Amino acid sequence: MNGVVTNDNPRTDLIGLTFQGTDFPGLFHELADAMTRFGVEIIDVGQAVLGGSITLSFLVSSQHPEDFEVEMRRLAELRGLSLTLTPGMADDVHRLPGRAVVTLLADTVPAEALAEISAEVVHHGGNIDRVRRLARTPVTAIELDVSGVEVVELRRRVAEVSAESGCDASVAAAGLARRGRRLVVMDVDSTLIQDEVIEMLAAHAGREAEVAEVTERAMRGELDFAESLHARVAALEGLPVEVLDDVRAAIRLTPGARTLVRTLKRLGFTVGVVSGGFIEVVRPLADDLGITYAQANTLEVADGKLTGRVLGEVVDREGKARALAHFAQNEGLPLERTVAIGDGANDLDMLALAGLGVAFNAKPVVRAQADAAVNVPYLDSVLFLLGISREDIEEADNLDVDSAAMSGTGA
Repeated sequence: MNGVVTNDNPRTDLIGLTFQGTDFPGLFHELADAMTRFGVEIIDVGQAVLGGSITLSFLVSSQHPEDFEVEMRRLAELRGLSLTLTPGMADDVHRLPGRAVVTLLADTVPAEALAEISAEVVHHGGNIDRVRRLARTPVTAIELDVSGVEVVELRRRVAEVSAESGCDASVAAAGLARRGRRLVVMDVDSTLIQDEVIEMLAAHAGREAEVAEVTERAMRGELDFAESLHARVAALEGLPVEVLDDVRAAIRLTPGARTLVRTLKRLGFTVGVVSGGFIEVVRPLADDLGITYAQANTLEVADGKLTGRVLGEVVDREGKARALAHFAQNEGLPLERTVAIGDGANDLDMLALAGLGVAFNAKPVVRAQADAAVNVPYLDSVLFLLGISREDIEEADNLDVDSAAMSGTGA
């Protein structure tokens, strides 16, 4: 049945019409207006435009089918369109249960990836009902609306296929759960920002190489995070507290970070950051971006210098997951409505706890366990996994520019 359940009582008086050809302004209106002269009842309509070519389909019931068909053929010939007429077409309105959305991300999507992922959908008894492109710059994003599948199993197989094809892909449950308000929580170092703050601090102490080596081992999951944090912070002993100002000024946001946060806030989402780094850097960064929640470790300071110790409980792998759960509770949101984004092994519990866990340019161990992996250098690509198109993002940005210009002129 190709993933579609047919209506038990199909109407035999229906006519299917599919027009194909070169799109031009007013085509839809011209066809719809012509139908009004034949007492046509519109049952369904669909349109797709790709590279200037249009496919426009109607499912109708007409009181004068023969005259109606003659007129539609005349209009199609006049406009250089091909027309396929299907008398007696059924109104197939019911889709199979088990709806999902599969999103593909890549600089350009390889045909092999699309073929292999669509094969997995078919293999799992599903059907691809609709396809749309969400973005063509700075990456290509394609969304497949699927029915008749089991989300968890399809996600596992799609993850394996995408890892082999070099095309990022995610599978999410469709429906209302995908459309309401959410909480999005991010790691900071090498996720929200391009840098590792503790290595930047260590550079001021002349111990960058040794600290970077410990950081890398911890991120790969080879060392206990809390133990590695204490070892690295010890290397900072004696640094003047003013060094924190220098580090804050030198931080580089990940491309797309501001766009991601700005767009999420426009949607009414709540954004948080949780870091194994330091609140002295994280909180000002969060304030600058308008991020609501921020949790990180606190450096101990005495006599204007770092002591080489942290205060309080370490924000480690378990601590990040607890922070996400706490933020969600504060917002009155179930965990199913949370998104976590991170790159290291100490993000794994947070990614597993969230409704959608996204590995962003992550270590292999993280990519293997996350719900979705994004391996392009643009953090706002995560928006495509939530069904937000580049067109929507740019339109909202342009409205802000226009509003700011009007305010500046006193309009």
